[in-house]
Amino acid sequence: MKLISWNVNGLRACVGKGFLDYFHQADADVFCIQESKLQAGQLDLQLDGYRQYWNYAEKKGYSGTAMFTREEPLSVSYGIGAEEHDHEGRVITAEFEEYYVVTCYTPNSQDGLARLPYRMTWEDAFLAYLKGLEKRKPVIFCGDLNVAHREIDLKNPRSNRNNAGFTDQEREKFSHLLESGFIDTFRYFYPEQTGIYSWWSYRFKAREKNAGWRIDYFCVSESLKDRLVSAAIHTEVMGSDHCPVELVIS
Repeated sequence: MKLISWNVNGLRACVGKGFLDYFHQADADVFCIQESKLQAGQLDLQLDGYRQYWNYAEKKGYSGTAMFTREEPLSVSYGIGAEEHDHEGRVITAEFEEYYVVTCYTPNSQDGLARLPYRMTWEDAFLAYLKGLEKRKPVIFCGDLNVAHREIDLKNPRSNRNNAGFTDQEREKFSHLLESGFIDTFRYFYPEQTGIYSWWSYRFKAREKNAGWRIDYFCVSESLKDRLVSAAIHTEVMGSDHCPVELVIS
């Protein structure tokens, strides 16, 4: 089974930059997006052979996630069941026979770390949600998790220390998540690979210089380790300030 995750940074804009060409070329069984920046009815996406599930933020033009699946899930839920966290369209969970697939757009801590305290409460609530799912069956979760975990996960770790996405607190939360029984699939296959990123600022010709961050992930329950086939980051795909990430699982 092939899964793709992509922060499209505004789906309407991304459609104008070749989203559908990549979608059909990717030929994924499950295709997840983050930061759709849509409200219901603003885009009619024709995806033959796929079921579509959308979670919109209450705030217009902000956040939002979607999941497109070939197979019809047994059930689909939106959010994580916590009132304080479920207004921004950040999570969709699809239940399949053998596992859950979760797409997530983690809150950004923002300039000046204005939202870091909220981000910390989110991290705890999201991990508790994942562990709750895992009591029933294994979990595959993906998305823009807004953290570069290790120094090799961004081009300029020293100058970005304690900036949003590379604070000690955010990195520790991700370490704790992995210690809680999840695998960062890209690092599973490429433990020391450098220079492969999934997000580049639009400023300073960052993508041209490959001055990026790896902040988009596929993580899986430890129990799925033996079923992992491959992981990839498609740095060649344009259309957003992020590129798609991929997981193949047997």
